[in-house]
Amino acid sequence: MTNGHLDVIQRASRLFDRVVVAIARNGSKQPLFTTAERRALIEQSTDSLDNVSVDIFEGLLVEYVERQSGHAVIRGLRALSDFEYEFQMALMNRKLNEKVETLFMMPRASYSFLSSHLVKEIATLGGDVSAFVTPGVREALTERLGQAGAN
Repeated sequence: MTNGHLDVIQRASRLFDRVVVAIARNGSKQPLFTTAERRALIEQSTDSLDNVSVDIFEGLLVEYVERQSGHAVIRGLRALSDFEYEFQMALMNRKLNEKVETLFMMPRASYSFLSSHLVKEIATLGGDVSAFVTPGVREALTERLGQAGAN
């Protein structure tokens, strides 16, 4: 969870009555934190947003959205490089369920270069990530990576 993610969530929370940050269980990825740990970090980062909740799901996102009585998926776009994949995903989701819309939101320009992969790499190499993540995420990175993320 980067400050770019948080920026998109905060702005979405002003546009919608209810925002669910949905974490997909994906066995093919090897994230640094477990699904439960990621949920706790996101909950901690969004605890001041009364209309935001965090949930974990398996299966197709559009089916999850429909089960939640939702109508839209918010996806963050940082740069043109994100667009092709996200556009393809949005079209596929529309084909799977036309009742669920995909909306794209760009983070503030100051976060447009951020990615969780880069933040993890910086922390692993001992760099200071405090400008890129919330204090809770920084602490979790430091704890997980040892002194590498402590600078």
